[in-house]
Amino acid sequence: MDEDPREGLAVRIAGEVTLSDDPGATLRKWRTDFDVSQTALAEELDVSSSVVSDYESGRRESPGIALVSRLVNALLDIDERRGGTHIGQFARVLSAGFDSDVVLDLREYPTAVALDDLYDAVDATEVVRGDRDTVSGHTVIDSIEAIRRLSGDGFYRLYGQSTSRVLGFTNVSRGESPLVAMRVVDPTPSAVLLHGLSPDELWEHAPALAKRDGFSLAVTEMPVEEMLASLRQHA
Repeated sequence: MDEDPREGLAVRIAGEVTLSDDPGATLRKWRTDFDVSQTALAEELDVSSSVVSDYESGRRESPGIALVSRLVNALLDIDERRGGTHIGQFARVLSAGFDSDVVLDLREYPTAVALDDLYDAVDATEVVRGDRDTVSGHTVIDSIEAIRRLSGDGFYRLYGQSTSRVLGFTNVSRGESPLVAMRVVDPTPSAVLLHGLSPDELWEHAPALAKRDGFSLAVTEMPVEEMLASLRQHA
């Protein structure tokens, strides 16, 4: 793709903030996603921390386009000085040929991670044990958008550099669609993680399908942003 990753990410953040019913909450979400404190953002903008706090809490009138642009560029400038982690993640998603609304996170780990440790980090319950005990990366996707928009080849590209990874699905009701999708993907990932489900809510046929294909199957009810943050720690 020809899109500049920083510019593309800036457009996405600014669009979400300006179109949100609660711009302050959306701004706060992105600031915390970037792991930037109110104080750090305020210093970058050369304003007091209370100004940032007031916008995020809704105590001030919604920021205009010019201020949103300053806020977004401040976050991106901080990220670049820290090594460009979030801009780089956006670039990886783009380079893999995906829209960032489909792929929420795609990372490779520097070393293999024990699957049990990763499950502990995201408070996941393993329903089926697969053939592999470690993973080397993760991909988290919006299940509705992925199933609606991706071909079988598209699912394969979700693996990044290796199929030895956790493939996480958000926007899951019972898990039918992701598990059926795995039937047409060859090879399968090491593990499938379904977000927003308890074991009791899982589709009754899901464990049998996971066993048949040899991958681990787990569920977690951890808030999605917390789950993504925990997964990123391994990268």
